[in-house]
Amino acid sequence: MVREGFDRDLTQLQDELLLLGGMVEKTIARAMDALRRRDLDASRQVVKEDDIIDQKRFDLEERCIQLIATQQPLAGDLRILITVVHVAVELERMGDYAEGIAKISIMMGDEPPLKPLVDIPRMADQATNMLRRSLDAFVNRDVVSAIAVCDDDDKVDALYDQVYRDLLAYMIENPEAIQRATYLLWVAHDLERIADRTTNIAERVMFLVTGKLVEHNVSKY
Repeated sequence: MVREGFDRDLTQLQDELLLLGGMVEKTIARAMDALRRRDLDASRQVVKEDDIIDQKRFDLEERCIQLIATQQPLAGDLRILITVVHVAVELERMGDYAEGIAKISIMMGDEPPLKPLVDIPRMADQATNMLRRSLDAFVNRDVVSAIAVCDDDDKVDALYDQVYRDLLAYMIENPEAIQRATYLLWVAHDLERIADRTTNIAERVMFLVTGKLVEHNVSKY
């Protein structure tokens, strides 16, 4: 009976982690939509609701620590609890980056972006796709899918490099555009970091399944 109760706790923890992941994915999408539509009220709402994501992460972490302290989990169970803690932290940081995008939108005010948003939304789409797949890999304990997520980070990096080059050209041609270009660079940077965090989740999936901590695709650095 004790084991059954512990198994229910583990299942509930993982379900709550997936709920947090869904919240973060929606927050990223809402931040980008508010940026695109220049909806400052929506951007302010994203900033306001970041506290909910933060609290969810803290709740998950506290419950994991409590189970570790009281249930003396075996190796496999301990890996689940450690993975939940680390993934919750990664998701909370992604929420912070989404909040950062919303704050940039607010700083831009009513001013439209310097250039049409093309590659930046592509970065957001790719990053959220990676997030969704990394959590699917967690659910399915799928190392192959986790590796694929890590490999796809190169696509986001390539888009970031393109955005950087384009905006740098704008700055050189028109120094008065530097501030507006900088805002978009900050957005692109936040999206690039979101993608990096998804690779961290994927690496934790590998740890969960194999018991080994491996930094995948490290050669690109």
